[in-house]
Amino acid sequence: MLTKRIIPCLDVKDGRTVKGTNFLQLRDAGDPVELAARYSDEGADELVFLDISATLEGRKTFLQMVERVAAALQIPFTVGGGISTVDDVSRALEAGADKVSLNSAAIARPSLVDEAGKRVGSQSIVVAIDVKRTKDSWTVWTKAGTEPTGRDALLWADEVFQRGAGELLVTSMDRDGTTAGYDVELLRTLSDRVSIPLIASGGAGTQEHVRDAILLGKADAVLAASIFHYNKISISELKSFLHNNNIPVRL
Repeated sequence: MLTKRIIPCLDVKDGRTVKGTNFLQLRDAGDPVELAARYSDEGADELVFLDISATLEGRKTFLQMVERVAAALQIPFTVGGGISTVDDVSRALEAGADKVSLNSAAIARPSLVDEAGKRVGSQSIVVAIDVKRTKDSWTVWTKAGTEPTGRDALLWADEVFQRGAGELLVTSMDRDGTTAGYDVELLRTLSDRVSIPLIASGGAGTQEHVRDAILLGKADAVLAASIFHYNKISISELKSFLHNNNIPVRL
């Protein structure tokens, strides 16, 4: 089994890290540069930075903030939000990101995934999929979770895999911020369909939730925000717990 990654997530709005529940009721969680440095020092394997209002506000990602966060890190760093062209992808990587996350722009123009992968390499392309459960299926939402697309999440995952995405970042909007646990069924279903790394997101509340996302959901990496921002669980505690449960992690 390959080493599993622990990835704190910084949702950034108006220059501050925020966290909500089900993508709503955002509350302040601190300075993104300070949090990035802290998580890097505490042993995070990677960091995800999402400029969550960029698409809704019709603007590009704040590259100055990307540069400041990158300068504070010693670990790989993914940037998303407002990235809608191949040139945007290149600029984010030039500003210090190691990977970019495509979401709404990929839904609007799926060929962006192909084009970006050819320009910078598929290893730098993460496709983020925000998902809500509808009875026995899952539907993709876009524009920071404000707009349903009607797309089946499993079929969309198949498509972006075929188009050359390097990783999938899958967020359960139903679980986001609830600390009630990841949607393990969704993760397992997706991991059985695509052969690229799967990052679980939405619902972390306990160490056991992270364990289950990896062992039962077959996730390759686990993203979390609330438990780290509000000091509920430290990265070192979580990694020790996973190690003691025979899950390989970088200690």
